[in-house]
Amino acid sequence: MQTETLVSGAGSLQTRTHLGQRATRKVRHALLRATERRIITSVAAPEAPITTAPVTGLVHLSPEARERSIKSKVKFEKVKVEKCGSNMWTEVPELAKLIREGNTKWEDLNLDDVDIRMKWAGLFHRSKRTPGKFMMRIRVPSGELSAAQLRFLGSAIRVYGEEGCGDITTRAGIQLRGITLDTADKVIEGLLAHGLTSFQSGMDNVRNLTGNPIAGLDPHELIDTRPLLKELQDMIVGPEGKGRADLTNLPRKINVCISSTRDDFPHTQINDVGFEAVQDPASGKVVFNLMVGGYFSIKRNIMSVPAPFSVTEEQLVPFTEALLASFRDHGPRADRQQTRLIWLVEAIGMEKWQELIESYMPPGTKLAPAVHVKHEGTWERRDLLGVHPQKQPGLNWVGACVPSGRLLADDFDEIARLAEKYGDGSVRLTCEENVLFVNVPDASVQGLLAEPLLQRFKANPGNLTRAMVSCTGSQFCGFGLAETKNRAMALMQALEEQLDIPRPVRIHFTGCPNSCGQAQVGDIGLMGAPAKKNGKAVEGYKILLGGKVGENPSLATDFAQCQRRILKPGCGKFWCKPLAQHPRLPQLLHRA
Repeated sequence: MQTETLVSGAGSLQTRTHLGQRATRKVRHALLRATERRIITSVAAPEAPITTAPVTGLVHLSPEARERSIKSKVKFEKVKVEKCGSNMWTEVPELAKLIREGNTKWEDLNLDDVDIRMKWAGLFHRSKRTPGKFMMRIRVPSGELSAAQLRFLGSAIRVYGEEGCGDITTRAGIQLRGITLDTADKVIEGLLAHGLTSFQSGMDNVRNLTGNPIAGLDPHELIDTRPLLKELQDMIVGPEGKGRADLTNLPRKINVCISSTRDDFPHTQINDVGFEAVQDPASGKVVFNLMVGGYFSIKRNIMSVPAPFSVTEEQLVPFTEALLASFRDHGPRADRQQTRLIWLVEAIGMEKWQELIESYMPPGTKLAPAVHVKHEGTWERRDLLGVHPQKQPGLNWVGACVPSGRLLADDFDEIARLAEKYGDGSVRLTCEENVLFVNVPDASVQGLLAEPLLQRFKANPGNLTRAMVSCTGSQFCGFGLAETKNRAMALMQALEEQLDIPRPVRIHFTGCPNSCGQAQVGDIGLMGAPAKKNGKAVEGYKILLGGKVGENPSLATDFAQCQRRILKPGCGKFWCKPLAQHPRLPQLLHRA
């Protein structure tokens, strides 16, 4: 029997067979046979003469990064040292087959594989809320989907009945819920066959790539961001979407976006890496300034900061590749709360960081200084919902509000049908969790607006519903301290019935401090938090006020904390009395 050489957490060489602690005998034998077929021996650089199998997470790291990973006391680093999550790209189909054949059950598998490593294949086990069921996260660069892709996504969850649903995410991607491990391989196969992938969508990887949701249609864009985002996607997961192992063991996840207008639709200020398209006055060409370091977490919330350099259109993809490789090799790994990209930048300084990235690019590369941009007047961030003329004469995009981003199987099918009937057969997703029908001729607009689906997903909803954003919340997510999506929809309806809201107010719901719902950028942010009522623990929310997106952005600040019942009876069902009385609320609701 062949074995793999691993590096233990203590730094000594340790040889062991590649087994799951709780795997059954049949599972062990099947996985060993598969592993033996894949094992390749590689020799590290002379500085660290370690012979290791590529199934470990050390194989693509620099000697220094290996040492940091081995010494780290962080559980996730230990899990990656023992076995790289990229193994799941081949093991998930093998395990699914074993389960279908009755040779094992998901409960008998290696828990680290089920709860952690499968995220490298886009499978997130919801052990706390729905044991045995997985959320599958789909990469959708630019948020662009075809009718065929939409229909496949609907079919993928239809087999799970009421337990199957989908969500549009705040990164303009898709999450499918209710997936079981015995069918996960079939979903993955279908995704790849339709030009989609779930690989590298979780854990320490580059997340879904976002840009201008109306790219190619926008009268105000400096550049169509879709080709660049497609190139980035191919660089990160390969042209076929089957994964790129040397970019899977980053110190932490990275969010990347490209913004092409003053609206900043993909939120460069809260991405680890945000490219801002600007026109170079010297050459007249479009180049990209860089914003770096924005992220939210339990311990730190920070807006990105401008880098002192810019990249050309031709440099953007190789620059990003160099950034990822340098982050992989030099990023910190000792403290999970201090491993995002900005911690590396702050540790060595912006100038040294630029030099580090340049050293990973072709010899002689020297990045140009950032381009100073001065805009005339103010720019109000555009609302993408409703009917809007494209830069192509006679064509329009029609934005439809999907409350909380929740989609059922039939919704995917109906969106596909309408996209083909009234548009060009494609749609765009937004970071506000909505859908845009594109290339709709003038003569077809009213027919689209009259469709039953758009009576539910309205093109002109109320001023709270249209701007509401919500994460998954405690319904499915084990991190959630409060329910979000269903409560958010009920809350918006109740408030719109009781209040006269003259303009959109962006209310962001997030179930926990990880802030997938981005509460810090909402006019009003509601974040799940512990609370007490009569001395007993109850579901609660932290309230934040004053976030701003678009030009001159800012983060919201903490205002108050309240119990779950956040609407008083006189306002519908729930309302937070301190918030209703806060002097800034009228400014948010009635600002010019």
